Amino acid sequence: MAPGPDRARPTTAATRPKPKRKWRGWWLKQLHSWHWISAAVSLVGMLLFAATGITLNHAATIGATPVMAEKTGTLPPPLLRMLARMPAADAPLPPAVATRIATVVGLDPAGRPGEWSDTDVYVALPRPGGDAWVSIDRASGRITAETTDRGWISYLNDLHKGRNAGTAWSWFIDIFAGACILFTLTGLLLLQLHARHRPLTWPMVALGVVIPVVLILVFLH
Repeated sequence: MAPGPDRARPTTAATRPKPKRKWRGWWLKQLHSWHWISAAVSLVGMLLFAATGITLNHAATIGATPVMAEKTGTLPPPLLRMLARMPAADAPLPPAVATRIATVVGLDPAGRPGEWSDTDVYVALPRPGGDAWVSIDRASGRITAETTDRGWISYLNDLHKGRNAGTAWSWFIDIFAGACILFTLTGLLLLQLHARHRPLTWPMVALGVVIPVVLILVFLH
Protein backbone atom coordinates (compact mmCIF):
# COMPACT_ATOMS: atom_id res chain seq x y z
CA MET A 1 0.00 0.00 0.00
CA ALA A 2 1.32 3.46 -0.91
CA PRO A 3 1.92 5.78 2.07
CA GLY A 4 -0.76 8.36 2.74
CA PRO A 5 -0.12 12.07 2.20
CA ASP A 6 0.16 12.73 5.94
CA ARG A 7 2.52 9.83 6.65
CA ALA A 8 6.20 10.74 7.14
CA ARG A 9 8.57 9.50 4.49
CA PRO A 10 11.42 7.29 5.72
CA THR A 11 14.85 8.87 5.92
CA THR A 12 17.16 7.60 3.23
CA ALA A 13 20.84 8.09 2.47
CA ALA A 14 19.87 10.58 -0.23
CA THR A 15 17.83 12.78 2.13
CA ARG A 16 20.12 12.51 5.20
CA PRO A 17 22.35 15.65 5.60
CA LYS A 18 25.96 14.90 4.83
CA PRO A 19 28.31 15.36 7.84
CA LYS A 20 30.91 17.17 5.74
CA ARG A 21 28.40 19.73 4.46
CA LYS A 22 27.04 20.24 7.97
CA TRP A 23 30.58 20.78 9.34
CA ARG A 24 31.40 23.20 6.50
CA GLY A 25 28.29 25.28 7.27
CA TRP A 26 29.19 25.49 10.97
CA TRP A 27 32.79 26.47 10.15
CA LEU A 28 31.65 29.15 7.69
CA LYS A 29 29.30 30.60 10.28
CA GLN A 30 32.09 30.80 12.87
CA LEU A 31 34.53 32.40 10.45
CA HIS A 32 32.01 34.98 9.30
CA SER A 33 31.18 35.85 12.92
CA TRP A 34 34.81 36.31 13.99
CA HIS A 35 35.61 38.12 10.75
CA TRP A 36 32.95 40.81 11.20
CA ILE A 37 33.58 41.12 14.95
CA SER A 38 37.32 41.70 14.43
CA ALA A 39 36.53 44.09 11.58
CA ALA A 40 34.17 46.12 13.77
CA VAL A 41 36.67 46.28 16.65
CA SER A 42 39.60 47.33 14.45
CA LEU A 43 37.74 49.54 11.93
CA VAL A 44 38.49 52.99 13.37
CA GLY A 45 42.00 52.01 14.42
CA MET A 46 42.74 50.58 10.98
CA LEU A 47 41.63 53.81 9.32
CA LEU A 48 43.81 55.81 11.72
CA PHE A 49 46.89 53.66 11.21
CA ALA A 50 46.43 53.51 7.43
CA ALA A 51 46.10 57.31 7.19
CA THR A 52 49.07 57.95 9.46
CA GLY A 53 51.06 55.41 7.47
CA ILE A 54 50.72 57.80 4.52
CA THR A 55 51.61 60.88 6.58
CA LEU A 56 54.63 59.11 8.09
CA ASN A 57 55.77 58.02 4.64
CA HIS A 58 55.68 61.67 3.53
CA ALA A 59 56.77 63.24 6.82
CA ALA A 60 59.64 65.10 5.14
CA THR A 61 57.27 66.90 2.76
CA ILE A 62 54.53 67.74 5.28
CA GLY A 63 55.61 70.97 6.88
CA ALA A 64 54.80 71.84 10.47
CA THR A 65 55.74 74.93 12.45
CA PRO A 66 56.19 74.15 16.15
CA VAL A 67 54.35 76.51 18.50
CA MET A 68 56.18 77.14 21.75
CA ALA A 69 54.77 78.63 24.94
CA GLU A 70 56.51 79.44 28.20
CA LYS A 71 55.12 79.99 31.68
CA THR A 72 56.84 80.94 34.89
CA GLY A 73 56.04 81.02 38.59
CA THR A 74 57.60 80.74 42.02
CA LEU A 75 57.47 78.12 44.75
CA PRO A 76 56.61 79.46 48.23
CA PRO A 77 59.38 79.04 50.86
CA PRO A 78 57.76 76.06 52.68
CA LEU A 79 57.68 74.06 49.42
CA LEU A 80 61.11 75.28 48.34
CA ARG A 81 62.59 73.81 51.53
CA MET A 82 61.42 70.38 50.36
CA LEU A 83 63.97 70.62 47.54
CA ALA A 84 66.90 71.39 49.84
CA ARG A 85 68.04 67.80 50.25
CA MET A 86 69.48 65.99 47.22
CA PRO A 87 67.47 62.76 46.78
CA ALA A 88 68.36 59.59 44.91
CA ALA A 89 68.94 59.82 41.17
CA ASP A 90 65.82 60.35 39.03
CA ALA A 91 63.59 60.78 42.08
CA PRO A 92 60.25 62.50 41.36
CA LEU A 93 59.31 65.80 42.91
CA PRO A 94 57.56 65.75 46.30
CA PRO A 95 53.78 65.47 45.76
CA ALA A 96 53.05 68.90 47.31
CA VAL A 97 55.62 70.54 45.02
CA ALA A 98 54.23 68.77 41.95
CA THR A 99 50.69 69.87 42.82
CA ARG A 100 51.79 73.48 43.20
CA ILE A 101 53.61 73.41 39.85
CA ALA A 102 50.54 71.98 38.12
CA THR A 103 48.44 74.80 39.55
CA VAL A 104 50.90 77.56 38.58
CA VAL A 105 52.01 76.52 35.07
CA GLY A 106 49.41 73.94 34.00
CA LEU A 107 51.88 71.04 33.64
CA ASP A 108 51.70 68.12 36.06
CA PRO A 109 55.10 66.56 36.84
CA ALA A 110 53.72 64.22 39.52
CA GLY A 111 55.41 60.83 39.47
CA ARG A 112 57.78 61.76 36.63
CA PRO A 113 61.51 61.17 37.16
CA GLY A 114 63.47 64.35 37.80
CA GLU A 115 67.04 65.26 36.88
CA TRP A 116 68.47 66.71 40.09
CA SER A 117 71.55 68.92 40.11
CA ASP A 118 73.05 71.30 42.65
CA THR A 119 71.22 74.25 41.06
CA ASP A 120 67.89 72.97 39.77
CA VAL A 121 65.48 70.11 39.15
CA TYR A 122 64.49 69.35 35.55
CA VAL A 123 61.47 67.21 34.69
CA ALA A 124 60.88 66.16 31.07
CA LEU A 125 57.24 65.79 30.04
CA PRO A 126 57.23 64.41 26.48
CA ARG A 127 53.87 63.94 24.79
CA PRO A 128 52.44 62.88 21.41
CA GLY A 129 52.77 65.68 18.88
CA GLY A 130 54.93 67.86 21.07
CA ASP A 131 57.13 68.22 24.08
CA ALA A 132 57.16 69.90 27.49
CA TRP A 133 59.44 70.35 30.45
CA VAL A 134 59.55 71.99 33.86
CA SER A 135 62.60 73.35 35.67
CA ILE A 136 62.74 74.54 39.28
CA ASP A 137 65.61 76.64 40.60
CA ARG A 138 66.54 75.13 43.97
CA ALA A 139 67.86 78.43 45.35
CA SER A 140 65.17 80.91 44.32
CA GLY A 141 62.18 78.62 43.77
CA ARG A 142 61.61 80.02 40.27
CA ILE A 143 59.53 77.70 38.07
CA THR A 144 60.08 77.70 34.31
CA ALA A 145 57.85 75.61 32.06
CA GLU A 146 57.84 75.28 28.30
CA THR A 147 55.50 73.43 25.92
CA THR A 148 55.96 72.71 22.23
CA ASP A 149 53.07 71.80 19.92
CA ARG A 150 53.96 70.39 16.49
CA GLY A 151 50.38 70.13 15.19
CA TRP A 152 47.72 67.45 14.85
CA ILE A 153 49.49 65.51 12.07
CA SER A 154 52.52 65.07 14.31
CA TYR A 155 50.15 64.12 17.13
CA LEU A 156 48.56 61.34 15.05
CA ASN A 157 51.95 60.18 13.75
CA ASP A 158 53.19 59.80 17.33
CA LEU A 159 50.07 57.83 18.21
CA HIS A 160 50.85 55.54 15.27
CA LYS A 161 54.34 54.92 16.69
CA GLY A 162 53.17 54.80 20.31
CA ARG A 163 55.65 57.58 21.08
CA ASN A 164 55.21 59.04 24.58
CA ALA A 165 51.57 57.93 24.61
CA GLY A 166 51.54 56.05 27.90
CA THR A 167 50.63 52.55 29.04
CA ALA A 168 46.92 52.66 28.15
CA TRP A 169 47.66 53.53 24.50
CA SER A 170 50.33 50.81 24.39
CA TRP A 171 47.71 48.28 25.48
CA PHE A 172 45.33 49.60 22.84
CA ILE A 173 47.93 49.08 20.10
CA ASP A 174 48.50 45.48 21.22
CA ILE A 175 44.76 44.69 21.34
CA PHE A 176 44.16 46.44 18.02
CA ALA A 177 47.03 44.51 16.40
CA GLY A 178 45.53 41.25 17.69
CA ALA A 179 42.14 42.17 16.20
CA CYS A 180 43.81 42.94 12.86
CA ILE A 181 45.60 39.57 12.90
CA LEU A 182 42.31 37.82 13.63
CA PHE A 183 40.60 39.78 10.84
CA THR A 184 43.33 38.82 8.37
CA LEU A 185 43.48 35.13 9.29
CA THR A 186 39.70 34.66 9.20
CA GLY A 187 39.66 36.46 5.86
CA LEU A 188 42.32 34.08 4.54
CA LEU A 189 40.34 31.05 5.69
CA LEU A 190 37.18 32.43 4.09
CA LEU A 191 39.12 32.89 0.86
CA GLN A 192 40.18 29.25 1.05
CA LEU A 193 36.60 28.05 1.56
CA HIS A 194 35.31 30.13 -1.36
CA ALA A 195 38.34 29.75 -3.64
CA ARG A 196 36.90 27.01 -5.87
CA HIS A 197 34.14 29.38 -6.98
CA ARG A 198 36.54 32.29 -7.49
CA PRO A 199 39.46 31.29 -9.74
CA LEU A 200 41.36 34.55 -9.21
CA THR A 201 41.58 34.11 -5.42
CA TRP A 202 45.03 32.56 -5.12
CA PRO A 203 46.63 34.49 -8.00
CA MET A 204 45.56 37.72 -6.25
CA VAL A 205 46.87 36.48 -2.89
CA ALA A 206 50.15 35.50 -4.55
CA LEU A 207 50.36 38.93 -6.16
CA GLY A 208 50.04 40.55 -2.73
CA VAL A 209 53.05 38.50 -1.60
CA VAL A 210 55.17 38.89 -4.72
CA ILE A 211 54.90 42.70 -5.06
CA PRO A 212 56.52 43.61 -1.69
CA VAL A 213 59.12 40.83 -2.07
CA VAL A 214 60.14 42.13 -5.52
CA LEU A 215 60.30 45.71 -4.23
CA ILE A 216 62.53 44.63 -1.34
CA LEU A 217 64.87 42.55 -3.51
CA VAL A 218 65.12 44.97 -6.43
CA PHE A 219 64.83 48.48 -4.97
CA LEU A 220 66.03 48.21 -1.36
CA HIS A 221 69.77 47.91 -0.87
